[in-house]
Amino acid sequence: MLESVITDEKFVSMMKKHIEDVIIHFFSKEQNFGILCKIEDVSFEPELPREISREFRPLTLFFLAGYTFDTAHISNDSLIFEAGFGSENFGSVVIVPLLSIMQVIVDETPVLINLAPHKKERQSSKADERGVENSMNSFLSNPENSKFLKK
Repeated sequence: MLESVITDEKFVSMMKKHIEDVIIHFFSKEQNFGILCKIEDVSFEPELPREISREFRPLTLFFLAGYTFDTAHISNDSLIFEAGFGSENFGSVVIVPLLSIMQVIVDETPVLINLAPHKKERQSSKADERGVENSMNSFLSNPENSKFLKK
């Protein structure tokens, strides 16, 4: 029963929107937060050295504060931010698909829990494309949202 609920396309779409809305809200309030995410879906540009990446667990916590928070933005259904790793502070851009975020955490307390699965290769339909277009038009119609767009 639970499987049919959490894999339902409408539920998955609502969950992705909810994750995006919560993160954008925290951006607007300048509220630092952490994300617990599935590391298998996360990408790094440039790729992290093996001695750093092998230390990650299947569920990894990233805390967005300071420079990392300042560089964070949402683009193409992903949370993107810059971070330093390891003792040498190896710099990389971290790209986390929104649906790979399992929890959003503030002050050690989960404020959002995501059960919807992330599918790496989702097929989009014309209806999905129109929905994204309508969503983006709605988002852009609010002048307050311009600060969240990458320039």
